[in-house]
Amino acid sequence: MTPAPALRAARSAVRRLLGMAVTLLVTSFLVFSSLYLAPGDPAAFLVRGRSPSPQELATIRQQYGLDDPFPVRYWHWLDGVLHGDFGRSYLFHQSVGQVLGARLPATLLLVGVATLLIAVVGVATGVVGALRRGTRTGSAVLLLVTVGAAVPSFVAAIVLRSAFGVRLGWFPTIGNGTGVLDRLHHVVLPAIALSVTFMALVTRVTRSAMLDELRREHVEVALSRGLPRRAVIRRHVLRNALGPVVTVGGLLVSGMLVSTAIVETAFGMSGIGSLLVQCVNELDFQVVQAIVLLVVAAFVVVNTLVDLVHPLIDPRVGAAGGAR
Repeated sequence: MTPAPALRAARSAVRRLLGMAVTLLVTSFLVFSSLYLAPGDPAAFLVRGRSPSPQELATIRQQYGLDDPFPVRYWHWLDGVLHGDFGRSYLFHQSVGQVLGARLPATLLLVGVATLLIAVVGVATGVVGALRRGTRTGSAVLLLVTVGAAVPSFVAAIVLRSAFGVRLGWFPTIGNGTGVLDRLHHVVLPAIALSVTFMALVTRVTRSAMLDELRREHVEVALSRGLPRRAVIRRHVLRNALGPVVTVGGLLVSGMLVSTAIVETAFGMSGIGSLLVQCVNELDFQVVQAIVLLVVAAFVVVNTLVDLVHPLIDPRVGAAGGAR
């Protein structure tokens, strides 16, 4: 890489990182401001079940800083977040960090297994669908994609629990499990339910990108010269087709964090998603703010990384950016 393209790539990376920082700052402001739009009063929640006097309410509001001006409260909250302190949970009477730390591993394992399924099954099925276009196998792939994209996560969870959990008894249907193997055993059905729709979308994108690359002139020339078909597909078709697949995959993986709320609730898992549902119902604003901020931050970070990696996968993107 010559100095000029290297400098352009460095400047582009810096711009994206600065944009990510600004986006996260704006997001933190919006997340904190949402507290004032939510129904209910945190002070009233802290003393629910009792009829406190105005003096008791005033003491509670002062103790939790609820009477401070909005800019002061936001600054204290943001400073705490930057230092890893998200405040104290009204519901669990613990620091939000402790509450999230107890639930986060289950969600990360769920999303990790689902991501692996999407990457392996989704891409492989899309490649097969493109290479076997017009055959029974290709038609079967299209049928699976259509059905999979139309199945919501909660429907997939119900079907999987009924078929493989209750009737066949192959997998547990509730809880997180204990130990590495038991946790993996418990997470199989939730991961499949979480990834069904996303696998279908990745399959569709992969198939479309593969078909576009197969029609390229340089691919047809390489095949006409007698080069091995597998080598041409691997070096020229699949690699170039991975660009849009990675871009869409980054969006889907970050979006899965939101869908975990449905799947974790359906399978009785103690993760971030089910915690979000519980804290919304119980008006635990501190935990809700922390989870929403983490989800949005993950979405922004993942998509920034995809933007940085995309030119490495498909050099044509970097070349087009340099030409512009």
